[in-house]
Amino acid sequence: MVPSFFKSSLGRKYAMGVTGLLLVGFVLGHMVGNLLIFQGPEALNGYAEFLQEAGHGMAVWIVRTGLLAVFLAHLVLAFQLRKENIRARQIAYDQESALVSNWVSRHMFLTGLVILVFVIYHICHFTLGITDTSGEWRVRLEGNNRPHYVDVYAMVTRGFANPWVATFYCFCQLILGLHLWHGASSWFQSLGFNRASWRRWTSWVGPILAMVVILGNCSIPVSVLCGLGKSHGPPNQLGHIPRLTLKSAQEKSQREKQTTEGEGAKKTGGFSIPKD
Repeated sequence: MVPSFFKSSLGRKYAMGVTGLLLVGFVLGHMVGNLLIFQGPEALNGYAEFLQEAGHGMAVWIVRTGLLAVFLAHLVLAFQLRKENIRARQIAYDQESALVSNWVSRHMFLTGLVILVFVIYHICHFTLGITDTSGEWRVRLEGNNRPHYVDVYAMVTRGFANPWVATFYCFCQLILGLHLWHGASSWFQSLGFNRASWRRWTSWVGPILAMVVILGNCSIPVSVLCGLGKSHGPPNQLGHIPRLTLKSAQEKSQREKQTTEGEGAKKTGGFSIPKD
C-alpha cells in the first residue's frame, strides 16, 4: 500500500514536502553552527571538533549519508512532478498567467538546479578543498590529542577573502531564499495542513524563513570582506597556528611525557619507579 501511495501524484507531493522539511531543518542547523564564527576561532573550531568527534567520528558520516539520500529523493521527486505538471497542463510555465502563480513558484525547478550546483561547489570548496588549489588556509590545529583537526575559522575567512567566491555564495543564498519563499509555504498544502483559517499565517512562513536564511548565511562572507578574520592573519604568517603533522604531534607528546616523568623523579629524590 505504501509503495502504491508514493506512485501517485499526491504521494509524491507528500514525499516532496517531507524531504523538503528535512532539508530546511539541515539548512537552519548548518547556518546556526556557522554563525559561531562571530564568537571567534575557539567557538567555531570547537563546534567543528564536536561534529567530528560525535559518535566516535561515525555520527557525521551517518548524517551525511542520510542527508545525501534525502537530497537525491527530493531531486528525483522534483523531476517526476515537473514532468507530470507539463503533461497535465500542456503549456510551458512561462506562459502561465501571473494570476495563477508568481515568478518564484513557476521557477522552482530552475532555482533547485542552481542550488544543486551550489551544493556541489560548496562540497568541493570547503569539504574537499578541490577548488582552492593553494590550500594555505587549510591549516591544522596544534594540540596533543588533535593533530588532524583543521582550523575551520581560518579556512572560512581565507575562503571568503576572495570577493568572487563571496559574491557567488551570496548570490546562491538569494536563490536558496527564493526557493524557500515558495517551498516553505507550500509544505502545508503538500502535507495537508493548509486549511483556509490557517492560510493567513502559513503564507508568511516561506517569506520569513527565506529572509532568515539569506541574512544569516550572507552575513558571513559579507563580514569577512569587511574585515572579519583579518586579525587571525594569513596562516603562513602566524606563529600561533602552525602546520602540525602527525609526526610532530607525536614527538611533542613524547617530550611532554618525558618532562613529566623527569619532574616526578625529582620529587622522589632522583629515583623513578620502573614500569612493568
